[in-house]
Amino acid sequence: MNLLGPVSQIMSRHIISITKEDSIEHIENKFKAHKIHHLPVLENGEIVGMVSSSDLLFLKRGYDKINPNGGSEQLLNIKAGDIMTEGLAVMEPDDRLNIALAVFKKNLFHAIPIVANKELVGMVTTYDFIKHLDEDEEVVSEYK
Repeated sequence: MNLLGPVSQIMSRHIISITKEDSIEHIENKFKAHKIHHLPVLENGEIVGMVSSSDLLFLKRGYDKINPNGGSEQLLNIKAGDIMTEGLAVMEPDDRLNIALAVFKKNLFHAIPIVANKELVGMVTTYDFIKHLDEDEEVVSEYK
């Protein structure tokens, strides 16, 4: 793997997204149906936040601790905009893979939106790196 290559060579291009108004139930269904862990939140075609499966898990666990006797209807009123992470690090398709690795190493998140002209065009995740390394014959041949 050429770490000086562009992130576009390994990024996921098929992006499943949500809006700020999407419910917790809708978000949970998207995670399950698509077997993904990150959902970019779009507003007028631009990324404004991200919801991770960890965000959802922490919300539900915290809610269960505060409300041990149920009352989950209140949880259903929470929207993506209420729990999304804002101020995301974003990259452009031509940015180098080693920069993405440095971002992953320094921070505690596992997905970076790839943006061109303010439009979300892809996402690179730690899984994309693992998958690409696993499929890279040059790298794999050293371990055979």
